[in-house]
Amino acid sequence: MLKLSKVILLLFVFSLLGFSPLLAQHGQEEEHSTSNHASESQSTKEFNAGEYVLEHVSDSYDWHITSWGRDHHISFPLPVILYSKHPELHGGKKFHVFMSSKFHHQHDDYLGFRVSESEEYDGKIVELDVHGNELGRPFDISVTKTIAEAIISVILMIVVLISIAKAAKRNTGKAPSGLQNLLEPIIIFIRDEVAKPAIGDKKYEKFMPYLLSVFFFILLNNFVGLIPFPPFGANVTGNIAVTMVLALFTFGITTINGNKHYWKEIYNPDVPWWLKFPIPLMPIVELSGVITKPFVLMVRLFANMMAGHMIVSVFVSLIFIFTSIMGPAAGFGISPVSVAFSVFIVLLDVLVSFIQAYVFTLLSALYFGMATAEHH
Repeated sequence: MLKLSKVILLLFVFSLLGFSPLLAQHGQEEEHSTSNHASESQSTKEFNAGEYVLEHVSDSYDWHITSWGRDHHISFPLPVILYSKHPELHGGKKFHVFMSSKFHHQHDDYLGFRVSESEEYDGKIVELDVHGNELGRPFDISVTKTIAEAIISVILMIVVLISIAKAAKRNTGKAPSGLQNLLEPIIIFIRDEVAKPAIGDKKYEKFMPYLLSVFFFILLNNFVGLIPFPPFGANVTGNIAVTMVLALFTFGITTINGNKHYWKEIYNPDVPWWLKFPIPLMPIVELSGVITKPFVLMVRLFANMMAGHMIVSVFVSLIFIFTSIMGPAAGFGISPVSVAFSVFIVLLDVLVSFIQAYVFTLLSALYFGMATAEHH
């Protein structure tokens, strides 16, 4: 019980740390309320829970830690890499590389660029003309928070899995220990319960490197996304661009390895002729299935992981919503309930992290199996 209470307390502290911009804004609203009795409704109006929830699950150009007041922030800056579409505004210079701290938390311009607050480009870097008007987006290959965490997780995977492979080779015939003892059952499970049944005993080995890589990448990023402080906490698998790339890898491997029987069943399936002529109804249905399969992979992983992060953010935001509406006493009163539900959702997300990594890997294996199956 003591350990559990410590965990809950730490989660509460980290949640408040992550949502410190809410505290900062609320402090400003309370000062305004002191000077103007009519400002209670105004502070309620100014507080936008939806905006803050989206801000905490979206990508950014730095790794925010905490804030106090409106202009005091602590964050880890990340590299900004831009290719200008209007080099004449920059003395003919096209490439620009600098740290995101140059933007001073999105309030200042730098070298003719700015993090936009407009409706069209909100949160994205835009290029400015000499009068400060937005001209549109440059070609942006910056290292954002999501990219940085993905790189960290890949490096961690490479180091851990290569060390485990070396240990397994070195200790052949001996009982595994340490990380090898932890991860070897998972690797065997993916091989014996996912790859072999879905692909077949003769062909599964070809696809094992990809299946293991995608499983551990998704699982690791699901877990580190639940840790609410840098260099973790980025919602990598809740970013649809990341899940799209993973789904495209599965689609590409399926397409490249599809045999003659697989493509025959798509373009000339064994169905009555009137389903293929004069309107190729079944080929259209089969071809649409080829496209929808990776789409479903992409959306399922993205939606499940995004939802978990958003629900936790909503529960924590309840503290500040009640404070804005009914005062600090109401905020303190609702905080135990808010934190309790937040902890419950985080623990549930641990289970969801395993399930989503497993489902993505299993469906990928099934698609590979269908693409390589021989005609019976």
